[in-house]
Amino acid sequence: MSRKPGPKWAFKMMSIIHDNPLRRKFSKPLKTLEDAGLKSGHVVLEIGCGPGFFTIPAAQIVSETGKVFALDIHPLAMKRVQEKIKKEGVTNVETVLADAADTGISDQSIDVAFLFGLPRLLRDENLFHDILDELYRVLRFEGIISIKSSDKKLVEAVESKNFSYLEYKNGIFLFTKKGK
Repeated sequence: MSRKPGPKWAFKMMSIIHDNPLRRKFSKPLKTLEDAGLKSGHVVLEIGCGPGFFTIPAAQIVSETGKVFALDIHPLAMKRVQEKIKKEGVTNVETVLADAADTGISDQSIDVAFLFGLPRLLRDENLFHDILDELYRVLRFEGIISIKSSDKKLVEAVESKNFSYLEYKNGIFLFTKKGK
């Protein structure tokens, strides 16, 4: 599968919203990521990192003993996140320019994968199933997928791909990988 990134103007508009200092005051990214299951020492995959609103907070939570793979299909996203991690002196983030359905990340190497703010991926059923297949491949046994959404139909779709529903916590669906 080979999807193309959206237009540059759309990414720039999203960056203005995501990088607004007021958003951090109201959105509380650290709390959101803790609700998503991130802990110190975890290896985490951020699907659709965009300009990196959650990337640095995720790196703080997993600490130097963990790692964050910040993945996006848009080259401008990678550039922006790389600028942020350099500015902040963060050393436990690796940027990945790839499609979420073909990450290139090693099998069973991820503790938690999170998808926030990607409603278009959820609307494209084939793409969403391809992404779930990829997440099943990269997640460790009992690894967690966290999806920020209010769409309850999501549960059936994710469970159909060999994941178990855990809970709905503060707007985030949590699932765990079944099988070994």
